[in-house]
Amino acid sequence: MFIRVGDKQFKFWNLRRTGLPNIDIARNFNISRQAVSRALLTMNEHIEKTLLEMARANQIEVKRINTGRGILFGHSIPFNAPAIVFISSKHGVQVWYEHEGDCDACSRYTQCIELLWDFADEMKFRLEKTDDPTKLADELFEKLRELV
Repeated sequence: MFIRVGDKQFKFWNLRRTGLPNIDIARNFNISRQAVSRALLTMNEHIEKTLLEMARANQIEVKRINTGRGILFGHSIPFNAPAIVFISSKHGVQVWYEHEGDCDACSRYTQCIELLWDFADEMKFRLEKTDDPTKLADELFEKLRELV
């Protein structure tokens, strides 16, 4: 199951995730508050299904889920490591496994840093400046745990 981040329902959900009340979302789109509420209920179901499907596909045992924030915490059975599935408006559905990596030698270093900083911005988190993706991920996911 995929999340189409360009859909209007996703835009409503993303605005709600940032704390914008339904009435303000309705005003921004010139629709009724009830239409926003219905769209958000549908989107929350879609978000939950997507998070759970990604967890199942990656053999992640679910520990906690917050559909309003688009976050699932779990434990990877094959990697025996904590894992997080999250939905980013810029990067779509993502899975991250907590690990100690040799980030300087990794070919995905830039992508990891961008993903983490972008998601922190989406969640409106201030993080300590660092060029180590592992440290950045630890700080980001600790803040996310406080929300779930």
